[in-house]
Amino acid sequence: MVRSSLPASYFEQKYKDDIDPWRFRTSDYERKKYDATIGALTKVRYRHGLEVGCSIGVLTALLSERCERLLAIDASPTAIAEARHNGPARVEFRVAAIPEEFPAGSFDLIVLSEVMYYFSVRDLSRVAELCLSRLAPEGEIILCHWLGQTNYPLTGHQASDLFAVAAATRLPSRTILHDAIYRLERLSARAFDASGAG
Repeated sequence: MVRSSLPASYFEQKYKDDIDPWRFRTSDYERKKYDATIGALTKVRYRHGLEVGCSIGVLTALLSERCERLLAIDASPTAIAEARHNGPARVEFRVAAIPEEFPAGSFDLIVLSEVMYYFSVRDLSRVAELCLSRLAPEGEIILCHWLGQTNYPLTGHQASDLFAVAAATRLPSRTILHDAIYRLERLSARAFDASGAG
């Protein structure tokens, strides 16, 4: 049976019940994962970044230090309000449920952290297509997802692999940087060595 993507209302209720339902601000696991995510970036500075599923903006603040401009989106108005209240002024926060409300523009960095397994197979394929259509030449996509059991439409492994397959023609270089407890990977048009240099 096909499982539908989780609706925006699911996330809005989560944040209304608890503004930090996944303990992004206090979890040592999350802090280490965020540090690893920032470590996956190959450039000192990006012109225009996009963070999909920014939640309350904890990772956003770290990404903003590497981006001249950063657009951070989430389906929950409550989460966006919290992120905007505490986040850097230079970040644009926007309520957007994707794939339907995927933002226009060109981005040389797109980050999807802990979001892809909420989508159905069909919607995830569409999200991948939209990411590729908005990705600037020489841009890169960073994916990070927990690998444990979920009650979501997809597992972390499934979501990761489906996205990578959809992106393979445009972004043939797939580098898995961490693959225990969570998977952290970078998709790009060209390969990088262990230090991140091309």
